[in-house]
Formats: sequence, structure tokens, C-alpha cells
Amino acid sequence: MHTKDKQFEKMTNTPIPKLVSSLAIPTIISMLITSIYNMADTYFVSQLGTSASAATGIVFSLMAIIQAIAFAIGIGSGSTISRRLGEQNKEEADILGSSGFVTSLVFGFILLVFGNIFIEPLMIILGSTETILPYSISYAKYILFAAPFMATSFILNNILRAEGKANLAMVGIGIGGLINIILDPIFIFSFKLGISGAAIATATSQFISFIILLSFYLRRKTIVQFSIKKISRNINTYFIILKNGMPSFFRQGLASIATVALNFNAGNYGDSAVAAMSIVGRICMLIFCVVIGYGQGYQPVVGYNYGAKNYHRVKESFLFTLKVGTSIMTVLAIIGFILSPKIMSWFISDSEVIKIGTNALRYQCLVMPLMTLGVLSNMTFQAVGKPLHATFLTSCRQGIFFLPLIIILPKLFYLKGVEITQPISDILTFAISIPFIYKFFKNLDYNNNEK
Repeated sequence: MHTKDKQFEKMTNTPIPKLVSSLAIPTIISMLITSIYNMADTYFVSQLGTSASAATGIVFSLMAIIQAIAFAIGIGSGSTISRRLGEQNKEEADILGSSGFVTSLVFGFILLVFGNIFIEPLMIILGSTETILPYSISYAKYILFAAPFMATSFILNNILRAEGKANLAMVGIGIGGLINIILDPIFIFSFKLGISGAAIATATSQFISFIILLSFYLRRKTIVQFSIKKISRNINTYFIILKNGMPSFFRQGLASIATVALNFNAGNYGDSAVAAMSIVGRICMLIFCVVIGYGQGYQPVVGYNYGAKNYHRVKESFLFTLKVGTSIMTVLAIIGFILSPKIMSWFISDSEVIKIGTNALRYQCLVMPLMTLGVLSNMTFQAVGKPLHATFLTSCRQGIFFLPLIIILPKLFYLKGVEITQPISDILTFAISIPFIYKFFKNLDYNNNEK
């Protein structure tokens, strides 16, 4: 049996719990490693002082911008590729992959050039105070040099997941992440490069991940193959990629805007507040990896089976992933709530930062079990080619609800308003997701009965 036929058989016939878990676990591992090396940056940089620690939160907004566009291209290509592979249309899958790869590479180089030209005003726009600015510039300039490799790695990674080969994606991302963790203390302390050392370590790890991921395609370990001849000259191809990637763009783009808004509002209460919210953001991202990882393991299963018109498997995979994701997030939320002060103290010794961070982390833990439904609802609509529904839902958490709340709540509750903005936004996102996903599966049941 041909490789693509074997993969089709696997994606459309393997029992759902086994299939989703086999795709989710490598994704979770790679995301955990990514989050851990981001946290490693935060941990090691925090040893340089509160302002340096706060700078990692500022530059995180820049990385979110890179990720926003890269995810739009990567998941826009990947979600469409999984449906085309489900339809057994490999030719179009190759065209989408080749076109997406070139687009992400070009975008990365554009960001490298213009980001470095305007680096100082960019850091100020992203929320740097006068004391944070020198650190954020030192960090950001190396991140910008890594932008082409970072952006392109996203599409290589997402196509592998779309094919159902999350294990290969894990290898590429995982090795790069481990190298970053090893290089951080060497560059920061042994070579005495300070915060620049953390950025160089991250840039180096991103390049290594890119090389490893690209090697899988060059060695023909993948179903989708890149070719200069298959780079589309049809504008409609890029429209399809961007249309299906728009939810991811909004999710990541709004995450960046939300972080900027959070930094500005936290900045009213000093560098300690900015540093605390930055650390809490990294911790929550680590915990959030579980539900995102399960969601990304779930997404290609939905894409393949929706393309193959196996609607009962689409519903089964959603319910399984929802149950598992909610259960795990509940356990992690309880642990996080109890250990919040201890967790904060792992990153920084500043008592004021620990106090602010403990409160913010506990508020977030209270709503964590609700987050699974919002994530899966958005990912479902993206996987089945309903970008408008997906874009709206993904815009809720850190856009439609978050941005008005981050303006209103600090005026009413001061610093506490900053701390509770994201949890309240998560509650509202959960509530709005219910009618959308209920209607979708009701229609899917009807189509399945008609089939």
C-alpha cells in the first residue's frame, strides 16, 4: 500500500481515542518543550533584575506578531491540506504546501529588515518603559534575525501535523527547544552576554528546528512535497490559505495586542506588575499547552474525516477531546491554585512580583477548566473550512471581550482589574462558544443521517 493510502486508512479508520491521543501527545510534548524554553528565558533573564525580566514580556509581544502571521500561513495551509488529503487530492496539497512555504519565508525576511530599522519605536509601542527599553532592544534584535526561520518552521510543523505525522514535528521542535535550554545559561552567564545571550540562544534553537523540520521534506519522509514548479501563480491559492488561516492570525495577533494592552496597564503599577504578569503569562502558556496540544492532535482528525465525509468520527473526536482536555485542565488548575506562591518564587525573588503574580495566577486557575470548549470550538470550525465562525470565536478571548475589559476593569478595580481581565474574558468566551458548536453538530447529525 502506498504511503499516502496507509496514512488515509490510519486517519479515517483508527479508533478515535487512540488516533487523537497518538497525534496529541507528540504535539503536547513539543509545545511543552517550547513553553519550557520560553520559561527558561524568563527564569535566567529574571536573575538579571526586574526590568530585564519585564523585557521578556515586551519581546514576547513581538514573537506573538511573528507567530500570528506564521500561524495564519501554517494552519491556513495545514487545515486545507488535511481536508485535501481526506479527499485524496495530493496534487493540490503539494501546491498549498509549496506556496505556503515560500510565503512564510518572504514574510520572515521582510520582518527581519523593517523590524531592525524601526526597533526602538517598535519596542516603545509594545509597552517598554524607559528602564525596560535597553533590555528589550538587546533581546529583540536577535529575535528579529531569527524571524525567517521561526516563521518557516511554523508552516513545516503545521503541515506535518496536518498529515498526521505529529511525531516528526515533535522531533524538530523538541530538539531545538532542548538546545535553547542548554544554551541559555552558557550564553547569559558563562559568556557574560546578559539578556542578549538569551536571545541568541533562542535564535540558534529556531534555526536548528528549521533545519531538522526541512530535512524531513527533503528526505521524503512526508506525504506533501515542496517543489518550485508547484508554487502557485494563482492568487486564489493564497486567498484560500489566508482565508483558512485568518482565525489563527486573529488568535495570535490579538494575543500580541492583548499583551501590549496588558503591559501598558500593568506598567501603571511599576515594573514589578509588568514582570509579574509576564511570568504568569508564561506559566499559563505552559499549562495551556495541554489543551492546545490535544486540539492540534484533534484538528487533522477532523479535517481528514470531514473531507472523507465520515461525520460520525468528527463528532466522536470532538467529544473525546473535550472530555480529556477538560479533565486534565481541572487537575492542573487545582495544582496551580494551591502552589501559586511557590511557582512564582521559582522565577524571581522580588516579593512584590511574587505577590502580584500569585493573585493573577490564582484568578486564572479558577477558570482553566472552561477553556477547553472555546479552543476546540474554534479549531473545529477552522478544520472544516468555516473561517468566519472560527475567526469570531478566536477573536473573543483576547479581542472582543479582553480589550474592552482591560480598559474598563483597571479603572474600577485598579491592579486587581488587570489581574482579573483575562479570567473574565475566558468565562465569556466559554459561554459564547456553546450555541455555535451545538448548532454545528446538530447540522452535522442531520447531514450524517441524510448520507
